[in-house]
Amino acid sequence: MGTDAPRSHGHRRIRRVLIAFGVVVSVVVVAAGLGVWTVTRSFPTMNGTVDITGLANAVTVTRDDAGIAQITAKTAADLFLAEGYVHAQDRFWEMDFRRHVTSGRLSELFGESQIGTDTFVRTLGWRAVAEQEVALLDPVTLGYYQSYADGVNAYLDTHQGADLSLEYAVLGLQNPGYEVEPWAPADSVAWLKAMAWDLRSNLDDEIDRALLSTTLTPAEVTQLHPEYPASAHPTITGSQTVVAPAAGAPAASDEPTAEPSASASLDVTNTPVPVGSYAGALSELRAALTSTPELLGPAGGEIGSNSWVVSGALTDTGLPLLANDPHLGPALPSVWYQVGLRCQSITADCPFDVAGYSFSGLPGVIIGHTERIAWGFTNLGPDVADLYIEKITGDSYEFDGAVKPLLLRDEKISVAGGDDVKIEIRATEHGPLLSGFDGTTYQRIASDYPTAAGLPTATPAGDVGTDPTGVNLTTYELSLQWTALTPGRTASAIFALNQATDWTSFRAAAALFEVPAQNLTYADVEGNIGYQAPGLIPIRASGNGTLPVPGWTSEYGWTGYIPFDALPSTFNPPSGYIVTANNAATDSKYPYLLTADWDLGYRANQITARLQQLIAANTPLTAALMSEIQGDNYSAIAAVLVPKLQGIRLTGEAAEAQKLLDGWDYRVDADSAAAAYFNIVWRVLLVDMFTGKIDDGAALTGGDRAFSVVMSLLDQPDSPWWSNPSYGTVGQESTLRHALTTAAAESADLMGSNPADWKWGSIHTLELTNPSFGESGIAPLEFVFNRGPYELSGGSAVVNAVGWDATQGYQVDWVPSMRQVISLENFDESTWINLTGASGHAFHPNYTDQAPLWRDHETRPWLFTPAAIDADASNTLNLEPAA
Repeated sequence: MGTDAPRSHGHRRIRRVLIAFGVVVSVVVVAAGLGVWTVTRSFPTMNGTVDITGLANAVTVTRDDAGIAQITAKTAADLFLAEGYVHAQDRFWEMDFRRHVTSGRLSELFGESQIGTDTFVRTLGWRAVAEQEVALLDPVTLGYYQSYADGVNAYLDTHQGADLSLEYAVLGLQNPGYEVEPWAPADSVAWLKAMAWDLRSNLDDEIDRALLSTTLTPAEVTQLHPEYPASAHPTITGSQTVVAPAAGAPAASDEPTAEPSASASLDVTNTPVPVGSYAGALSELRAALTSTPELLGPAGGEIGSNSWVVSGALTDTGLPLLANDPHLGPALPSVWYQVGLRCQSITADCPFDVAGYSFSGLPGVIIGHTERIAWGFTNLGPDVADLYIEKITGDSYEFDGAVKPLLLRDEKISVAGGDDVKIEIRATEHGPLLSGFDGTTYQRIASDYPTAAGLPTATPAGDVGTDPTGVNLTTYELSLQWTALTPGRTASAIFALNQATDWTSFRAAAALFEVPAQNLTYADVEGNIGYQAPGLIPIRASGNGTLPVPGWTSEYGWTGYIPFDALPSTFNPPSGYIVTANNAATDSKYPYLLTADWDLGYRANQITARLQQLIAANTPLTAALMSEIQGDNYSAIAAVLVPKLQGIRLTGEAAEAQKLLDGWDYRVDADSAAAAYFNIVWRVLLVDMFTGKIDDGAALTGGDRAFSVVMSLLDQPDSPWWSNPSYGTVGQESTLRHALTTAAAESADLMGSNPADWKWGSIHTLELTNPSFGESGIAPLEFVFNRGPYELSGGSAVVNAVGWDATQGYQVDWVPSMRQVISLENFDESTWINLTGASGHAFHPNYTDQAPLWRDHETRPWLFTPAAIDADASNTLNLEPAA
């Protein structure tokens, strides 16, 4: 999504503490190597013939030297059955782990440490909604999901335990009773809920604003949450105004300052319920969000993407080019699985000829191209989740003057090595109550609130939630209304996209893609380009979604959704290009509220500027140029802040470090000493300015929002934000001097005393980490599953979005998870690259073979035509119907 909201502190991934000495010793033995067979026994069969139960006809699976599978079948049922089989071959542990996350069943794998996480996920009800969606699928689509499940289960019929993946050998040491269950369509559809959760837009901003308002003025809260600078940065369907030439450095006055935020219209001091009344519940919810596993990356943080498309009038081939690189959390294996799916003959019963990036566990292709069209995704980031303050009395709640019973359901969590745990999930008509995950409920005594809140007065309770006589009191709790908790049609949209042939059928598919709402870029072989924003985006009776609102009245409820035909869209714009980078989709003339929390557009600004520069020079746009732009390392904040830093007088070692900024091109390249020093200055500056003024959960992480806030203060040298008694700084000059001096000392500690030897890549590193056992704390086990570190260029709010969290250090937290450039003139001239590799098996040749190419901004040829694929094939597996 790209907004710089509060983020987790890197501890959402599963950390299982193996406390039994015998288990630790056993794991060390396994990690040291019981033999090559132990490690390689799960490697898939890639050549020869395998008989598969459920197949009606023979299927061919070819793989190139990167292990990328191309599947050809006579029927759609056989095609998706084979995809399920191949996914299971390469990635079943990843699939199994994900389904335990999405169904709230991690405790079955890892024991009691995961009960809190399971409780929260079950309260959200991802799996329950997925099962409802499966029940609503049309017979053809359900058949695709069932065929996929049959393919997975065909693989499970002949593989168990360590034969499936090395992780099961390790799991067996601590949980020997675990047995893999058959795959079901709901296991696939539930993954879409995890996608939606990690791309949920501004829920974290909503919590942030509310908690900030307990210690800051409304003006200060607004200053920390600036509005999109539409007068200076481009919008997707409106203005394409940019600031600063792509290759040069803008003057400080050229960059936009923060504009009044949409939240300013909602005065936090005059809300119906004082925030302090439910601040505890907000803090508890923030903690629960922090503990929820991030399957795609840091939700509410820097998840974003770049995608742009240019018409043939601007390219060297005369037909469009489409580029896309989604920014997600790094994982090993990568979240993406490259695959080709081809029907031998395109018919109404078998309409697929598609290739691209899939998710293991989910049939079809998510991002890619057919034989006629290509598409890319970036997160639209609309506000589709609202927090409601509910009046709760016992097992009832108030709504429009009536008392209604809470919606209650009990669930049982099975715990490896322990007793089952029973939980009660409570909900109002808005959605689940997100309170009490530590075993208590945040109860508030009504007499603590102003009578204007509309609550009855009461005697303070002796016990939690009751007065001394046992009478229930009315209290405040938080409920969540979120579009993903309503059964939708996204599960069908994937297959509609995969068989689209033109703009009309593409838009029809987009209309089904309800959650999570995405920016869809489009190109076709006829030379057309387009953009469509799909999704269920609520229309509110009042309010703008930036703060929690009263839930006991329909005054703040959702009255419907923006009609699909009214959602942002453009087709063959006069400019000849469309850029989406999580920037605002529309300008102020758009009649509906999409969100108040866009990414602030620094990436979109630079991509647009690069394109405009090339077009102005009459340079034909090529696939190589598109890839080059994907690797652009220009830092907008450096271009504005460095001139200020150079004006500060320093002495000694700090002065020597400061000289690195002279003549710097503001590009955060891996081998740049100036980039290393500047980014350390930037982190220290944020600490100096905001420590002690905002709580840790609201800290600026260094990306687009931090850029905008600091830029807006550069012309206010006496602003209180520039002074901090904790560091003895008073005013802008004092704070900048302290940051420069402190950063010079830190740079020397991290990289040595000679500034000429400093390199951004030496501290800006990525360790590819297995989401389950890769953070066990046991070094030999982490050696088995993790890879790296890799020294990287890029940064936050940079086109090459290799992001880092300034509250945590300089290590990489989110990345371009893949890169693709699609040529509509000749699909065989397209290029692609994945973050890691096709295989999820540690030590397999395709485990991380693409990572060095990805690091160096290189790509692989993306072959599509049957002749080219066959000529490049390294392995051929024939799947035959079982007798």
